[in-house]
Amino acid sequence: MTEPATAKSELRELLTFRAGAQDFCIDIMMVREIRGWTPATLLPHAPPFVLGVINLHGAVVPVVDLAARLGLPPAEPDARHVIVIAVIGAQTVGFLVTAVSDIIGMRPSQVQPTPDVTSAAAGAFVEGVIVTEDRMLRVIDIQKVLPKTAEPAEAG
Repeated sequence: MTEPATAKSELRELLTFRAGAQDFCIDIMMVREIRGWTPATLLPHAPPFVLGVINLHGAVVPVVDLAARLGLPPAEPDARHVIVIAVIGAQTVGFLVTAVSDIIGMRPSQVQPTPDVTSAAAGAFVEGVIVTEDRMLRVIDIQKVLPKTAEPAEAG
């Protein structure tokens, strides 16, 4: 038995992963690729959650420690960690995560609102929670994870 076309179009695919010993997911349409950990070149005066930049097919891409950005203990990257490369608008960004789990399909009705008791920072990044048989997944609005870019200083 196949699902009606309207029900199938509502289905959203999410990439699930672990960061900071927690389970999260993001829209698979934002993901460009998944690659193994590559040490990043440090950038002076970058926020603490920015690990630096890597070379991705000739492009310089910033790498964000997603756990640290979400207020969890920062990762200590090793060969088991992976970088999820996401495209957010015109910007390509790498997010360091502990491990990628799988791809799941879900309907918008399966996403429950984030409880009001969470911190303002957590609530700003998490658009909802999905409860499965064995875990709870927080759905991250990956566009809100990136800091707002500062206006360039005028040359004087």
